Amino acid sequence: MRWWPLAMLALFFAPAVAQPQPAYDLLLRGGHVIDAANHVDAVMDVAIKDGHIAQVAPNLKPADAIKTIDVKGMVVTPGLIDMHFHAYNGTGERGSYAGDLSILPDGFTFRSGVTTIVDAGSSGWRNFEDFKDRVIDRSRTRVLAMINIVGAGMRGGRYENNLFDMNAEPAAAMAMRYPGLIVGVKTAHFAGPEWTPVEQAVIAGTKANILVMVDFGADWPQRPLYDLLTKKLRPGDVYTHMYSGLRQEQDPVTKGPSKGFIEGRARGIYFDTGTGGGSFKWSLAVPMIKQGFKPDSISTDLHVDSMNSATKDILNVASKLMAIGLSLQEVVADMTAHPAHQIKRDDLGNLSVGSVADIAVLSLQKGHFGFTDMVNTRVDGAQKLVDELTIKDGRIVYDLNGLEALPWTAAQGDSHLDSRWTTFPRPVPRPSDAVTLH
Repeated sequence: MRWWPLAMLALFFAPAVAQPQPAYDLLLRGGHVIDAANHVDAVMDVAIKDGHIAQVAPNLKPADAIKTIDVKGMVVTPGLIDMHFHAYNGTGERGSYAGDLSILPDGFTFRSGVTTIVDAGSSGWRNFEDFKDRVIDRSRTRVLAMINIVGAGMRGGRYENNLFDMNAEPAAAMAMRYPGLIVGVKTAHFAGPEWTPVEQAVIAGTKANILVMVDFGADWPQRPLYDLLTKKLRPGDVYTHMYSGLRQEQDPVTKGPSKGFIEGRARGIYFDTGTGGGSFKWSLAVPMIKQGFKPDSISTDLHVDSMNSATKDILNVASKLMAIGLSLQEVVADMTAHPAHQIKRDDLGNLSVGSVADIAVLSLQKGHFGFTDMVNTRVDGAQKLVDELTIKDGRIVYDLNGLEALPWTAAQGDSHLDSRWTTFPRPVPRPSDAVTLH
């Protein structure tokens, strides 16, 4: 029959029927999900598809995912946000946070569950675009920024005390050129008694509709902290280094928060840890937290000194605060939803369906742990947070204990779709490898 060869040819050239794709790229099963933005605090599964959260619910089916990882007994949170970090490295300038005192983010973020940082004023309007080219655009970490009110940025006293380079107009203009990337204005380290840096920062922040973060510099009686918090700053602005004891933060009689702290919080000022190398003392933190004055956000002020001293990383800071009274739920909120809201990036710091899939999977280790402060005194704790797995934009970027991997002796299965859920895909076998996939 002459039609038979024609029919066979038609079948041969017919388009292949597409195989149905799994509903999810990655499924995290059985973890304790803490998502403050959505008021979730329960054992749930988290499903990811195309770099976004697809579902958060109990008892999702492993068969619906390309890859399933069992995280039972672990804590699953949105990717952590460190809103006080110094990342403007690479210029070669000595003694400068626009240089050698800053650290490149990717080596310090993912291993601590951090997927987003905010560089806190290392650059000003004169050098922000250099910082953007050198670091922001080349990092896998999401790097946001606060622009320094000093045009030259955070380059030491010669620059940071120059009143003539504190100009709101160009700072605001640069911030408005990069909305959502520049999320705040920073004033820091000023040694003089004038209000100029604060006032100019507030003008710039108002023009650009972004927060102002203050490291209040030298303590002057004619420039009191009380006035800063009750008169100069706006609701929604941030006072960092809250437990430093360097600028009258503590009431000398009650040992609790000063009057300025109490009234500032009532006005809507946010208070941030920014522990750094010399900005956190147990003698403030312990009594102030005992009296209920807890942080609104947990940040590190990470740089070349603090990364190896008392701060170390954001989970170490969270763990030390848990040792003196904060709950697990409080520290997670202070590293996720709370800083996201402060920087007006509520698209981050949550596990809402449709949100970017930035996730930290943490273990809460039990044992004996020591935590130190800026004067090298210690508090002992019985638990410590450790990052096990970090996911950025839906793909694994850090895996401490190989949760994603199969034993090397096991059949490895099909690796063709690995790149959908991990940045560490297994090699795809070539026909010449004579490898059989099980």
